[in-house]
Amino acid sequence: MKVRSLFFGLSSGLVSAALVYSNSPALAQDADLLTDPDVTFQEQLTGRVASKKEDQYISLVIENDSLGTAGTDKNYTSGVRLGYLDVNADLPEIAYTLDRVIPTFGINETSSVFYSLGQNIYTPQNIREREQDPNDRPWAAHLYGSIGLVTVTDNHLDEIEASLGIVGPAALGEQAQKFVHTHVTPSSPTPHGWSNQLNHEPTFSLGWQRRFPDYMSVDAGGLSLSASPYYGATLGNVHTFADVGINFRLTPEKDVWQDGPLRVKPGLPGTGYFDTPDDGWSWYLFAGIEGRAVARNIFLDGNTFSDSHSVDKHHFVADANAGLAMTYDRYRVSYTMVYRTKEFEGQDDPAVFGAVSLGVRF
Repeated sequence: MKVRSLFFGLSSGLVSAALVYSNSPALAQDADLLTDPDVTFQEQLTGRVASKKEDQYISLVIENDSLGTAGTDKNYTSGVRLGYLDVNADLPEIAYTLDRVIPTFGINETSSVFYSLGQNIYTPQNIREREQDPNDRPWAAHLYGSIGLVTVTDNHLDEIEASLGIVGPAALGEQAQKFVHTHVTPSSPTPHGWSNQLNHEPTFSLGWQRRFPDYMSVDAGGLSLSASPYYGATLGNVHTFADVGINFRLTPEKDVWQDGPLRVKPGLPGTGYFDTPDDGWSWYLFAGIEGRAVARNIFLDGNTFSDSHSVDKHHFVADANAGLAMTYDRYRVSYTMVYRTKEFEGQDDPAVFGAVSLGVRF
């Protein structure tokens, strides 16, 4: 059995390391750098230029209470996020602006960029009622787009993400939920309370997260078990919170170059990166817990600049998840079960929902 402290990142350098060490005998003599505790992960990757082949990813994640429970359509009822990750990109100018705004973030040779489009839907417990229940959460939907950066510095990985969007009728929550209930799950009740949803409001958020991807790792019997702590903060009129958590993963030792599946914010972190398995297919078991100290949640606090329905939120919320990812060649599918503690006073039960993610590398 051996214990290692190999930090891996989702960056151009990561793809380079994976390709260089597996395909280039001329650099084989440098392989001992991977286990040298005096050499940082950033130093291992500096100067290595990644191949342009198969260094981009498209991921689609669908979160829904029907994927985790019987489908009660209450609280967080649905989330969809489409993401694109380029681990060997020429960074756009806005990336350098974000680099200047976030003092803890620095662009270097390992920096990658990702883009996302998403929609979240939140409803009270009884969607058949036309009137807003004064003791239940507001009807709300959020439609947004975001850009993010990932960079390896020393032995940690930093992520920043800036999002712009809209809350209110223009977020198309009513149309999306009614379409699904009519054409996908016709046995579901028709939602009648969307006339009570939050008012139109533009949204902005800026988030930062620092992860230590292989803070502790144990290899034995051909398997690798690792722990990855992280912490971060998000500021904006949608969410303002600080978070801390830890993720665990179990993989075949030869397939450790994987990150967690893409998730809908404020879910546990993951970019959706995965390497192509040498044997054609591989697997990845994961679990994690996270605590959030919440200062603002527009979906409970109501509109920022106008009067709207609101409830008394809990200032501390915790998530726990567990799941499995299966990779075949350039494709990965994953399932995650999520347990979220009660978010507001009067909430009957904690939220339980599932997430299905599909990823393609090209």
